[in-house]
Amino acid sequence: MAWSTRQLAELAGTSLRAVRHYHEVGLLDEPERASNGYKRYGVAHLVRLLRIKRLTDLGFSLSQIAELGDADEHPEEALRALDAELAGTIERLQRVRVELAVILRQGAPTDLPPELASASARFSEADRAFIVVMTRVLGPKGLDAWREMLLAYHADPVADEFDDLPADADERTRQDLAERFAPHARDLAAAHPGLHDVDDAPGGPRFVSETIGMALVDLYNPAQIDVLRRMAPMLEADGS
Repeated sequence: MAWSTRQLAELAGTSLRAVRHYHEVGLLDEPERASNGYKRYGVAHLVRLLRIKRLTDLGFSLSQIAELGDADEHPEEALRALDAELAGTIERLQRVRVELAVILRQGAPTDLPPELASASARFSEADRAFIVVMTRVLGPKGLDAWREMLLAYHADPVADEFDDLPADADERTRQDLAERFAPHARDLAAAHPGLHDVDDAPGGPRFVSETIGMALVDLYNPAQIDVLRRMAPMLEADGS
């Protein structure tokens, strides 16, 4: 007794297209043909087809199956390698699920590391974007300092004033805000001295400085930038 291509596919729980493709890529030998020209498949073809299907269901690619050759009945080494790969994938997916839970529970943004995402909710949109930039240019020591600062941060009314400062604020308003904002910035610097640590930044201190300058111009309006400029000599005088 012999099976047709359709019967073989049905027995193996696969499709005609899959059987024909396995022939094309050399994974399944072509059977003999009957006098009428139709293919005649036997038990060996079914066993081979079931093996291919099983390996693909486990996650092997067709090229990997081809590389196994005659050793695909029980390819222990390949199976162990696949198991290790799947273990890594499961671990990564579990981490992703933890991060997703934080994002969904806290409505946190998706552009920050999970440990900073929840803390960033207390900041303005511009501040959050600035934090994103800093996470990309700082080294481990600087990132640790920023992480500690963000997690311990408590809102200050003067910071809210800075966030709401209109671009056309007059000079007196800017100077007054700079004088009142400087102590807040000074306290943050004193509590987290590593905020200015850029020695281990991947791109070097100069790149960090240039990136910060560009981010400030992109994210804050002229009045806010002027307030920051006015604050600079006040902080330098304190060594902050």
